[in-house]
Amino acid sequence: MGLKLSRTLKIITAAAFIMNLSACDTAGNNNKRDIVTFTSYMAINGVNIDKDNDIQEYIARKTGARCIETWKNPNQSAQDMIEDMIISQKYPDFIYGGVGQQQLLDANALIPLNEYWDDYENIKSYFTEKEWNRLKDDEGHIYYIPSYDNVYMEDTSPMHNEQAFWIQVKVLEWGGYPEINTLDQYFDLIERYLKENPIGANGEPNIGYEILTDGYMYFCLENPPQFLDGYPNDGSCIVDAENHIAVDYNITDTAKRWFRKLNEEYKKGVVDPQFSFLTTEQYYEKIRSGNVLGMVDQYWSFSDAEDLLPPDSKYVPLDLVIDEGIVPHYRSARTLDVSQGMGISVSCDDIERAMKFLDDLLSPEIHTLRFWGIEGEDYMVDEKGVFYRTALQREMQDDESYIKKHFCRYYAFPFYLGMNQDGINAYSPENQPEEYFSTLGTPLMKCFEAYGVSTPAEMINAVEENAPWYPMWSHTNRFTTDTDYGRAKAQMDDVKHRYLPKVVMSGDFESAWKEYLEEYEKCDTRSYFNELTAEIRRRAGS
Repeated sequence: MGLKLSRTLKIITAAAFIMNLSACDTAGNNNKRDIVTFTSYMAINGVNIDKDNDIQEYIARKTGARCIETWKNPNQSAQDMIEDMIISQKYPDFIYGGVGQQQLLDANALIPLNEYWDDYENIKSYFTEKEWNRLKDDEGHIYYIPSYDNVYMEDTSPMHNEQAFWIQVKVLEWGGYPEINTLDQYFDLIERYLKENPIGANGEPNIGYEILTDGYMYFCLENPPQFLDGYPNDGSCIVDAENHIAVDYNITDTAKRWFRKLNEEYKKGVVDPQFSFLTTEQYYEKIRSGNVLGMVDQYWSFSDAEDLLPPDSKYVPLDLVIDEGIVPHYRSARTLDVSQGMGISVSCDDIERAMKFLDDLLSPEIHTLRFWGIEGEDYMVDEKGVFYRTALQREMQDDESYIKKHFCRYYAFPFYLGMNQDGINAYSPENQPEEYFSTLGTPLMKCFEAYGVSTPAEMINAVEENAPWYPMWSHTNRFTTDTDYGRAKAQMDDVKHRYLPKVVMSGDFESAWKEYLEEYEKCDTRSYFNELTAEIRRRAGS
């Protein structure tokens, strides 16, 4: 965006925003001195918005509350941060526990929400009674609300939001849009492209393949073997569906082939030589550079980093398998993750207003503000009630600094995916068909036409019905080191964190793989997989 245009837009935006605030006050809503400010900690990656963010302030005027969001520190694990809170007995008002949710429950750090929600219908109706029952403990208490699993009416996302092998669209175009089904075909194309295009448009070296290994995000390195063998993302194991047994994907023949391939590509200079030293933010910086040709990741993880890339550097998902003939299973129907969510801490001094804030965020008006913005400023409405954006509004919302200054999605708080509650529009512009296709860009349009699809989601094999035990990671996310199997998980994770990058970088793959297996076999894997097998059978009713 040009400097003159940017300044003009900001002047127009500021004027419109002031008028909206004035109208809000004139209508008799909360004025600034009535607003309570809550604190929060989210044990997940996120982006900080600016202080005095426009829509955060607008929501505050309408609801009487705002929340200062603090996201996971990339230099500290979520479990360690939560442990520090538990030791000090000082918590923020709201906590999204992530992989540390069970620690919070064990420490009695959260209030039972369902003892306070009788006056808050938006919260009570967020899930069905059956779904809420899955979140109750043995005493019937519900301590947190999963934020990312409620699809209103229907799933409207054109994206594949889950894990995949990703590749830049310009690489596919350069290769003539080849059929890519296997790991070997994927790396063959990247190798050939990198050989002829070693330098990117920014004058910096291209990176053939990047790997995120930081913290819990190291799933990008360690769990592709389950997908390559045609299994869904149970995360902690693959499941023998006939015998209801948890199987260890870390030591299968496919796992060895996967790490051998990474080792070969590392030696060829295709894998980033710096991969094992990158923090999560440094990884995102690499993605934002436009020089990373491919990687494994969940789309929700890197989508913000991808947003500002030029059209020919956008990513396309591929559902690769280890050998031809295996049916890929990268897409699963959305399921309720009962292992984590947003709760109110015992340190909160005003539980009723905190509950009201949660309830207000789920109201149709505030929900639309969170994801579409302000009518007439961020989007327009046609005579049929359909939301759309002008070219100028789209351009403004491509500006990263403008987004941080203006938009406030409160992304770790509960919200509805799928449709807007008006039943006409998608819940966000990214999912509105007309908006999605208007911003698609020529490179992706050509790519999808070549492959006979319309959206990234269609590049992936169709969604299958979930097995009753899926996903197993919702069980292991609750493990703590108070149990044998929880301690075994921690041991296994530690060994994989320490040894798998060494396997990839080793000059002698066989020796490095042998050393890894020797250390891995010292872990109490038996108790871990016995517990998973018991849970599979419990969920399956066998």
